[in-house]
Parts: sequence; structure tokens; C-alpha cells
Amino acid sequence: MVLKLLFLMVLFLNANSLSMPETFNGFLVPEEDYLKWLKHMGSFKHSLFQKAKNKFKPCLTMKVSSKPRSGEFPTVQKAINSLPVINNCRVVISISAGTYREKVEIPATTAYVTLQGAGADKTIIEWGDTADRVENGRPLGTFGSATFAVNSPYFIAKDITFKNKAPLPPSGALGKQAVALRISADTAAFISCKFIGAQDTLYDHIGRHYFKKCYIEGSVDFIFGNGLSLYEDCHLHAVTTTFGALTAQKRQSFLEETGFSFVNCRITGSGALYLGRAWGNFSRVVFAYTYMDKIITPRGWYDWGDKSREMTVFFGQYKCSGPGADFGGRVAWSRELTEQQARPFISIGFIDGHEWLLN
Repeated sequence: MVLKLLFLMVLFLNANSLSMPETFNGFLVPEEDYLKWLKHMGSFKHSLFQKAKNKFKPCLTMKVSSKPRSGEFPTVQKAINSLPVINNCRVVISISAGTYREKVEIPATTAYVTLQGAGADKTIIEWGDTADRVENGRPLGTFGSATFAVNSPYFIAKDITFKNKAPLPPSGALGKQAVALRISADTAAFISCKFIGAQDTLYDHIGRHYFKKCYIEGSVDFIFGNGLSLYEDCHLHAVTTTFGALTAQKRQSFLEETGFSFVNCRITGSGALYLGRAWGNFSRVVFAYTYMDKIITPRGWYDWGDKSREMTVFFGQYKCSGPGADFGGRVAWSRELTEQQARPFISIGFIDGHEWLLN
């Protein structure tokens, strides 16, 4: 009975979204429809404000191979599609070495999925969509451009590269957002993964997320969204030839428990890079114990062309090093944090990790 009700709800909501498409600058915005769905189901409030409980002991293991044998799957999406509509136990999908040219999406009800690669340089999932690509008569938009999209909670990925192979767009080009991975669910962890792209590489959309020993490459806003996320021991690499920005965090209210924290990370690359742009009125980003190469512009941060945001954003750094870490030239509305101010941002407590991350 529950499955039938869920199925009817999805059909009803899909019908509404098809009959009343929303657009922005000529692009469809399926993201807004998705957020309405989350609000309707109560998942967003439930996942962020009630205690999370993860499951680590696997009930099922599966294998994906580019040269599949009996019982193995040839693509990641086929393995995902074989799972129950509502999945309530940990499923481990082992992906052998190879380049998998496919676009993958994990549905909202398929929770507790672990993807285990053979190494980030050996297991690669890639596609090449951009926001302006037209499919079924409509542009995909940034939300729909993702090579890999996760809509379900308690997702784990290890030792995999997620890549959007769309070329680096020229400066000022429109519609060239090209997401490698979009995480639109709570309580997700990425360990020793790589995210390769140019504009808008990693869509850290909503929910609590943990990135450990990951490599993230891009040009403009290549880590963006409204997640509550901790990046620990990660390598952040810019590939812009002009000006770029590492983050674009979209916290819109003082009451929102979202923000990005980078701890013990390393920033390298080319061009001139802002640490972040204030996508949201209350954007919140902190860098701690992070090495910053000379590519970091002295001002460090950009207000998105809205001076009022300088009064409400929270941009800070704590005990960072390297030629780009000098706080002397930073904008006056950023902060050099004290130990007390930095403390909430530099442990897994920032993302309530003691509830769902520790095994």
C-alpha cells in the first residue's frame, strides 16, 4: 500500500511540473520542482533537524564491470535500477577499473548505497552535459547537467572519479555550467574521490556532507550550493585562465544551518581565484589550516555585486598558510578567526558527524 501511495504521489507531482514549467533566463528550473517535492515529503526537515542513524553493515553486494561476467552489471545505472524502489539496508556496489561513459542518477528512495571504486585514477564515471544542452525540447539547466546525481540519504562513495568532460568555456559564456556531481540529499560521504570539471564542478546542493582526501578541479564556482559540508584534507585545483572562484555558497537566511568548511586543504592551480562569492545573502564559508597558493587574489572574496551582502555573509580563515593566505589585503568584511570562533567549523561536529559518519 505504501509503495502504491508513493508511486501515485510521484506521478502527480511530475504531472504538475510538466504542466507548469518554471524558467529563469530561458532555462527550465527542475531544481525548484525537486525542492518542492522534498518539502512535500518532509525529507529535508526530517534529515537536517532530527537525529540521523546510518547503517554500515551490508545486506547486499554487487559488482559493476566494463567487461561483465555472469551476475555482474555493465553500467552503474543498471546496478542502481536493480535495487528495490524503497531500499532500507546498506548495499555495496563494487565498480572495477574502467571508464564508464554514462549519466547516473540515484532516486530519493534508494538510500544506503555505497559505491566502491578500484581507485580514483582507475574507476571513472564521465559524461559531458552542459546547462544549455536541449533535451526533449528543453535546456537541462545546471541542476540537470550533472554526470552523477545523488538524491538519496546515507550515500557513500570511495575511490572514484566523477567527471564532466565538457570543455572549459570562454570567459563570460552563458549556459556552460557543467556539473560533475550533484548531491541533493542528507548524510553523504565521499572518501578519496575526484571531481573533475570546469564551471560548477561540484553541486553541493542540500544536506550534510563529508569530503575526505578528495581532489576537486574547476574554474568558476566549482564548489557551490547550500549544503552543510566539511571538506577535510582535500586538494582544490583551479584551471581558469582569467578570474575564477572556488566557492559559491547559497545560505539565504540567518536561521539556515548551512555552510562550507575547509580544513587542512590545499589550493593550487592557475589564473586569479577568489576563495568565494556570496551567492546567498548569508553565505558562509571558512578555511582553516589550509595552504593557499599565490593564485588567491589578495581581496579573497566577492560580494556578487551586492554591497548589502557584505553585512550578512560569514567569510573567514584560521591559521592558513602559503603565499595566498596573507590576510592583510582581504576585504574588510571577511574575518580572521580566533580559536574560539573557528572551533565550531573544524571538526565533524560541524556536520553532526558523530550521529551518522562514524562506523
